[in-house]
Amino acid sequence: MIDKDGMEPWEICGMCHSLDGISPMAKFPKLAGQRAAYIEKQFRDIHEGRRTNDGGQMQAIVTEVDPDDLPSIASYFAALPAPPPTAPGEDTTSHAEDLFNEGGDDTPACLTCHGSTSSDVPLAPWLEAQHEEYLEKQLTEFKQGDRTNDLDGVMRSIAARLSEKEIADLASYIAAQPRPERSP
Repeated sequence: MIDKDGMEPWEICGMCHSLDGISPMAKFPKLAGQRAAYIEKQFRDIHEGRRTNDGGQMQAIVTEVDPDDLPSIASYFAALPAPPPTAPGEDTTSHAEDLFNEGGDDTPACLTCHGSTSSDVPLAPWLEAQHEEYLEKQLTEFKQGDRTNDLDGVMRSIAARLSEKEIADLASYIAAQPRPERSP
C-alpha cells in the first residue's frame, strides 16, 4: 500500500514514470506529452484486465489510484514537454524509416495512426522519443498476441507481418525521432 497522504494523484504515477514524465527506466514508458486519451485508455485497460502484458506491476498500482483522478493525471502528463529523442542505434536502416513514414508491401505507415496529422485517432499513442526497448517489447508482444488491448486487433495484425529485425529497427528509428509539437 502506498502512503498517499499529501500527494497529488499524478505523484503515484511519477514514482515509476517520473514526475517530468520521462522515466529513466526503459520498462516504464515515457508519458510526457503523450495523448491524454491514450493514457486514460491504458489505465482503464489495465484496471479492467484488458491489458496484462506487464507482469502484473501496473495491476497492483492502479488499485492505488482513484479512477476519478484519472482525467487530471492524464492531463498532467499530456501537458508536459515531450521527451527528447535518444541517439539512433547503429543498425537503424532506411527500411525502418520507410516503414514508419510510408509503410511496407503489406503494412500501413506507422504515421497513418501515430503521426502528426492523425488527430482523428486519439487512442493511438505518439511514438517518437519513446524508449527503444519499450517500443520493441510492445511490438513483439502485439506480434505474439501477448498484448491484446489494441482497437479491433489492428496492431496485432500489423505487428504479425513484421520480422523481428524490422521490429528492432523500427524501435530504434522511432526512439531517435524528435516528437513534433502536438496538441495533447
